[in-house]
Amino acid sequence: MAIPTDALDHPAWLGHPHPRVEGAAKVTGRATYASDTRLEGLAHAALVTSTIPRGRIIGFDLAAAEAVPGCLRIFTHRDLAGAIRPVKHLMAGGFANSGHLPLGSDAVAYAGQIVALVVAETIEAAREAAREAAARTIVRYAAEDFADGFDAPLAETLRLADLKREHHDPRTGDADGALARAAVTVSARYGTPIQHHNPIELFGTTCAWDGSRLTIHEPSRYIGAVRHGLAAQLGLDPADIRVVSGLIGGHFGAKLALAQYTAPVALAARALGRPVSLVASRRDGFTIANYRPETRHDIHLGATGDGRFTALVHEAEVITSRFDPFAMEGTDVTASLYACPAVRTDERAARVDRNTPGPMRAPPEVPYLFALESAVDEMAVALGLDPIALRRRNDTATDPISGKPFSSRPLMACFDAGAEAFGWPERDPEPGRMRDGPWRVGLGCAASARPVKISPATMRIRLGADGRATVASAHHEIGNGITTLLALGAAEWLGIAPESVDIRLGDTDLPAAGLSGGSSTTTSLLHTLAQACETLRARLAQAATGAGPLAGADPAALRLRAGALVAPDGRTCPLGTVVAGLDPAGIETVTAFTPEGSGPEALAAIESGRMALGTGAGSKAVSWAFGAQFARVLVHEETGEIRVPRLLGAFAAGRVLNPLTARSQLTGGMIWGLGSALLEETILDRGHYRNADLAEYLVATAADAPAVEALLVPDPDDAVNPLGLKGLGELGIIGVNAAIANAVFHATGRRIRTLPIRVEDML
Repeated sequence: MAIPTDALDHPAWLGHPHPRVEGAAKVTGRATYASDTRLEGLAHAALVTSTIPRGRIIGFDLAAAEAVPGCLRIFTHRDLAGAIRPVKHLMAGGFANSGHLPLGSDAVAYAGQIVALVVAETIEAAREAAREAAARTIVRYAAEDFADGFDAPLAETLRLADLKREHHDPRTGDADGALARAAVTVSARYGTPIQHHNPIELFGTTCAWDGSRLTIHEPSRYIGAVRHGLAAQLGLDPADIRVVSGLIGGHFGAKLALAQYTAPVALAARALGRPVSLVASRRDGFTIANYRPETRHDIHLGATGDGRFTALVHEAEVITSRFDPFAMEGTDVTASLYACPAVRTDERAARVDRNTPGPMRAPPEVPYLFALESAVDEMAVALGLDPIALRRRNDTATDPISGKPFSSRPLMACFDAGAEAFGWPERDPEPGRMRDGPWRVGLGCAASARPVKISPATMRIRLGADGRATVASAHHEIGNGITTLLALGAAEWLGIAPESVDIRLGDTDLPAAGLSGGSSTTTSLLHTLAQACETLRARLAQAATGAGPLAGADPAALRLRAGALVAPDGRTCPLGTVVAGLDPAGIETVTAFTPEGSGPEALAAIESGRMALGTGAGSKAVSWAFGAQFARVLVHEETGEIRVPRLLGAFAAGRVLNPLTARSQLTGGMIWGLGSALLEETILDRGHYRNADLAEYLVATAADAPAVEALLVPDPDDAVNPLGLKGLGELGIIGVNAAIANAVFHATGRRIRTLPIRVEDML
């Protein structure tokens, strides 16, 4: 694909700070979300969930709930069993965030499973009916023994390669032998807790039928999967289902694909002959959606006396459900981050009686790099080396596993830029010696790295005779600023102002696009946009030179300037005039983009609602985005209170299209990383999540946020993809937990290997 900038002769919009085009609507309350949908005759639903971790439902007594004023009907498996067909998990070739069948039988697979759907006239009545159903209805269970975590007697632990056929444990050389011969070794176990997304916008859906056609208003990061998955579940033609997902109030990996509650709400709407809306409670959100599962890691690191890594062994375990062949693997990153001639990884999954986990921003890198980057810091201490110097000594231009070159490798450039801005040279290398009054001061660092992902996409661009452009794709605005980037890209590549571009997203009536995830949104959609604009410009140039003021000019020599085509001799013609000559109603093009290394089957996959994420550089190189995280930590010498007054990150993620929204994403991720290190943990007790609310599930608030700064390090990478894009949405959170843990050690001499780090760990 030719890059279109050689045809431009006007100020560039991309690469310069620009406020969000939807920002004013969001901050003034004019922006609308799925749960704002108000339809005539709308009824409201609420969920009743199981109170045992495993067993069977013997019976219901629904009289108390049905007597609540306004209650219309209560649906259970007795009403819906057989009406909803099973579909596979999205990452197992299906469409759903869980392969568990909603209201499909009397079986209870985990605590918090949907066991009834209450529908009432008003939201208040629905909630009251649900409270009555949960508190007063007798649900008779036959409980069975269960496993809820690692080492539980009934947990089934198996190799990840046996659970997921496509999984391979990265290995090279004789790691165990090299470890035995190493001059210096570090061996330790690290652990990360259960964490839940807790987006401000709750999970929910609104379903309305018009004859045989079904319209769904639902916040989702993959509406194509909702459409095709629901069609498979209900035996419908996908063409008869429309899914609308406007602005999304946060997902961070949740709202993954087809949810468990959508089909029951759709069937309730059909049975009642009226639209039905569900806005689940925050407590229900802990079990009807996915989450980051707990992990544990055994890291064995060997090095020479001067700090060259000679062996790396990473043995990891993650939790997953009994019913989905899904687990988040992450040793593909830890095995390849540093130069090491001998690497062995071994990943295992423990299947337990809980809901299926799933992606949570930077799904594998957050827990896996916490373990590795903590171990690297421990090795630096053992060797008496500066932690950055140790990383520099083991930097590599090639992937030690595949032998392929990195398309670019600016990791140490990130450490250099970050160290200078952070004041790293002021760090006393001896732990426990830096003080600020009663506070022990610690400085820590860690690497951030994430493979580049890119997906096929399709897009429609329409250019009107009034000079306005409309960009349309069935992708999603999740708050990452893609609406703004599309407006800036269309403005730059069509020679118009951003204010003359309208963006339409989040509707399956628009051209198909893939999942909003894997930091792939910008890489996927901006390449599609560039290709579409190139097609439109070629068509306009050909038409303009055939007649009118530009007749006879060379189409290839035309330039775009301020909404007009300009010939080398100075003749001009407004774009609107050219468009009107072709079609007074406007012209459009529909473009399909397929990344290098992806075949036509990838485009077919997104058109049928399936996954199709690939890498940017095909088979020639390994393409990653990189960063370096720095943390300043204070630990009170008497109380053990931990404060983080400063975070700084330096990031290299290819070409940055809007520095304003890029820094916003990165600093937001860094603050969430602080939560990962010190606050966030879902408490599990006999199969139940006990702190399933924002009163007891601790997240970083504005009062917790430190002085946080994100530096953008230049990373020109012509090999990764035509536009040099890498995506940075997830990069900001990676490594923050390790940097803080390493800073805590530097402040106190106490190594905390299990997150979150709490006051009691300091006492």
